[in-house]
Amino acid sequence: MGRITSFVALGDSFTEGLEDPADEGYRGWADRLAEHIEAEQPGLAYANLAVRGRLIDEIVAEQVPQAVELGPDLVSLCGGGNDILRPGSGPDVVAARLEEGVAALTRAGSKVMLFTGFDLRQVPVMRLAHSKIEVFNLHIHDIARRYDAFLADMWPMAVLRDRRAWNVDRLHLSPDGHRRVALHAAEVLGVAVEEDWREPYPPLLPAQWTDARREDLRWARRFLGPWINRRLQGRSSGDGVHPKRPELAPLVNR
Repeated sequence: MGRITSFVALGDSFTEGLEDPADEGYRGWADRLAEHIEAEQPGLAYANLAVRGRLIDEIVAEQVPQAVELGPDLVSLCGGGNDILRPGSGPDVVAARLEEGVAALTRAGSKVMLFTGFDLRQVPVMRLAHSKIEVFNLHIHDIARRYDAFLADMWPMAVLRDRRAWNVDRLHLSPDGHRRVALHAAEVLGVAVEEDWREPYPPLLPAQWTDARREDLRWARRFLGPWINRRLQGRSSGDGVHPKRPELAPLVNR
């Protein structure tokens, strides 16, 4: 897209960068992408308005207008995953709301970058949303085409099906997962990078069936149970959390 002088990232925990620790808070793929842009094109102004747990309605109603006001060259918009994972949610409805956000950003003159959902068929419980994610992804491809948006397609990234790309909670990327997504996003934008997100992980010995089932039970008690409880109680992991970079500012000031 030529020179990028300003970049605003919108979304939920994926874009906030959860489970990619930094000196203060979290780093994440969006921060890493900003670093890649800055390395090639010094002088970038960057903001990250993403907040963990946010649903698509909240992202479009709260974050999109803030991004329009900031008026950046590039806006990344990734949302709807939290909606899709909820029982009873409809990917058509979520996609329509996402499109409203893309339309508003495009009208304001920003170039938009979208992301498809991950292929989670190998993750217990999460595989139940597999078909809904596929339908949602078809909508995202169509939205990207109609609004001439950049598209970072996460679904075919086989390297992200390796458990080392994920945090132990199986919901958020590991630091290396974030690193690979940032490299892929940079590639989509045409930003030069020195690493290849496709580089395979070293082989692992296959896990014993009993060990894998024990790990599934530990995961369910530690992560799945609390996640379900928050849904039932109408609470969010993002309650009381504010954006980590609410204003466009030089990346070198971080």
